[in-house]
Amino acid sequence: MAKTTKRRTAHTTTKKAFASPFTIYMNKQNYFILITATVLLIVGYFVMSIDPWNSTPAIVISPIILLIVYILIVPAAILYKKKGPEQKAEGEEVASSKS
Repeated sequence: MAKTTKRRTAHTTTKKAFASPFTIYMNKQNYFILITATVLLIVGYFVMSIDPWNSTPAIVISPIILLIVYILIVPAAILYKKKGPEQKAEGEEVASSKS
């Protein structure tokens, strides 16, 4: 007679899906700021290339434009995040408790 063996059922482990913190970080406002920074960078380098090389726009205005873009606008495009509904509620609670 043949032996009957019980088959083991394979354990189906469900993998937990971890939400990435970078899923939807950049939104419409971030891209708008980034495009503005790109346009201003192009303008700054164009002004720098104007002849003669020692003109006022090439020496003074262009570096100011580029400095503002690199120090203020590009980091703003990366770091800007619109407040969500739960963050607004927390901010309102803090503001109302201080009053």
